[in-house]
Amino acid sequence: MAKIVANKLSFVYIDTGAMYRACTFIARKHGLDYGDESGILKAIDEDGIVLEPGENGQKVLVAGEDVSLEIRTPEITANVSQVSALPGVRSKMVDLQRKLAGSTNVIMDGRDIGTTVLPEAEVKIFLVASARSRAERRLLDWQEKGIEAKQTLEEIEADIAKRDYLDSHREVSPLKKAADAIEIDSTNLMIDQVVAAILAEIAKKTNTSK
Repeated sequence: MAKIVANKLSFVYIDTGAMYRACTFIARKHGLDYGDESGILKAIDEDGIVLEPGENGQKVLVAGEDVSLEIRTPEITANVSQVSALPGVRSKMVDLQRKLAGSTNVIMDGRDIGTTVLPEAEVKIFLVASARSRAERRLLDWQEKGIEAKQTLEEIEADIAKRDYLDSHREVSPLKKAADAIEIDSTNLMIDQVVAAILAEIAKKTNTSK
């Protein structure tokens, strides 16, 4: 949804979740424990994480290699919450996210944008959906990208619920709705309906319409 909105507004799309997935990918690549904060930080500095515009909105490069698909595998998905909860990793990524946002108009997609990364953002959308519907969407996304699903729909749903719990209870930048965020429940909406709702809210706040 965020990618589509960014394209319609000719804004830069930034998927912050992909950045934490890249950190998790780096940990796996170097054979590090997902809780090894100092080791992961060193490996991030060695490899580097770069975001570039891509056909699907954003490409993620690690050590100069496009890992946009690799960071979406079930193993990375299962461990990203642990890596993203590491204070040092979170601080490093938040600094990078703020630098990216400070250079141009952006649509930033992530779980702590309105509360931690960009608390002064002009428009904040808190998008929610049931764990079941998100599991169905994730399974479809894997199928479209040719990623083998090693879990049942029920297992994916359970993992999503677990990640929501972990992210909302972590000490650093927990997942929560900003006081001034606009909540949109996408459970029973089609993509174009969600996009239209988001664009309408942006237009109200910024006098921008597409």
